[in-house]
Amino acid sequence: MISISEALAEVAGATSIEKRAVCAPRALNEAFDYERPSSFSRGLRLNFGNVTVLLISGTASIGANGETLYAGDFRAQIRRTFANITALLESEGATWKDIVRTTCYLRDIERDYAAFNEERTEFYREQALDPLPASTGIQAILCRPDLLVEIEAIAVFRADDAETAGR
Repeated sequence: MISISEALAEVAGATSIEKRAVCAPRALNEAFDYERPSSFSRGLRLNFGNVTVLLISGTASIGANGETLYAGDFRAQIRRTFANITALLESEGATWKDIVRTTCYLRDIERDYAAFNEERTEFYREQALDPLPASTGIQAILCRPDLLVEIEAIAVFRADDAETAGR
């Protein structure tokens, strides 16, 4: 695993920045494919020499056809959200171990935070994360009234590590 100081040194020495969209169409479609298109990428991959940064857009319990899944079921929505982020990471050769930061948006933080923290703790244990990502939890009105949680994430890894680790 690359340390933050090593990543920053390589980023600072990069002579160019390559960027491209991240997508995982088997898990969730692109927002511009919606019946009423929305103009954003599911994520961006930035390559700074050998260091890759993935900026995963706010991701929720959305199905492959753009439909909201598990309306009203917070725990099912958070599990699907984690699955969607996992698919986006895997599409770029990354894992949750590469996540350095998450921002978590809950529609009703007072009602749902305990369940959120239980589900997140269990998921992170399953992923064997150490250290845990930095994170912020925010109560927010989400883009659809039936969504209860949305998470954005940042992953950092050495591009050659992904190839040699068989991610």
